[in-house]
Amino acid sequence: MKWARRLGIAFALIYLLPAAISLALWAGVERPANWREADWRSSGILPEAKAGGEAVVHVLAARVGGLKSALAVHSWIVVKRRDDPSYTRYEVVGWGTPLRRNAYAADGFWYSNKPEIVASLRGEAAERAIPRIEAAIAAYPYSRAGQYRIWPGPNSNSFVADVLRQTPELGAALPPIAVGKDWLSGGRLFSLDPDGRDFQASLFGYAGISAGMRSGLELNLFGLVAGLDFARPAIKLPGFGRIGF
Repeated sequence: MKWARRLGIAFALIYLLPAAISLALWAGVERPANWREADWRSSGILPEAKAGGEAVVHVLAARVGGLKSALAVHSWIVVKRRDDPSYTRYEVVGWGTPLRRNAYAADGFWYSNKPEIVASLRGEAAERAIPRIEAAIAAYPYSRAGQYRIWPGPNSNSFVADVLRQTPELGAALPPIAVGKDWLSGGRLFSLDPDGRDFQASLFGYAGISAGMRSGLELNLFGLVAGLDFARPAIKLPGFGRIGF
């Protein structure tokens, strides 16, 4: 049937081709042989934290280890109240007890990959948001050993996305290559952010759609995301993420 053939061609061009190109490019990148050889030190992208400085919230993401780095990032959340002398980093990992606090430097490399700042909130707005962020983290239901699943979730990106949905004042959406972000906790198939500005529908992380002011329009198929960003004009492609105009 013509429509089925056209659908297959569109899927290959939009999802498989960008993913294959990204895999080919990353295959030639020199990487640490294992986690022991990887660089986990501070990358220096965040200023030194000082007591008395303004409150801040940062969402960061960095490519994962191995060839998976061609298609996915690992994300985490960093907070600092005004009077705190240091940052506090929260994330979920795939070994031991998943939920970690200050396991690594706030802006540390991840498997030698430099992180980027996805979103930030500062000053009084950050001070108000931090209690809600920490409450969402404390209530995260997949924080015990054995509850992590690398794909389709719940994984590190499922955790950060869950917190962001509950704190829309951050105005943040994870990168399209944050595989697992579309997995909804509690077995839900639908989610509407508290401010009503973003909507997600997900078939347990295997396929879904996101639409709204923060996420734009995204179609997720087996963890690969393609879409458009209207607020900050860009296309979103598997492996490459967000490509701004």
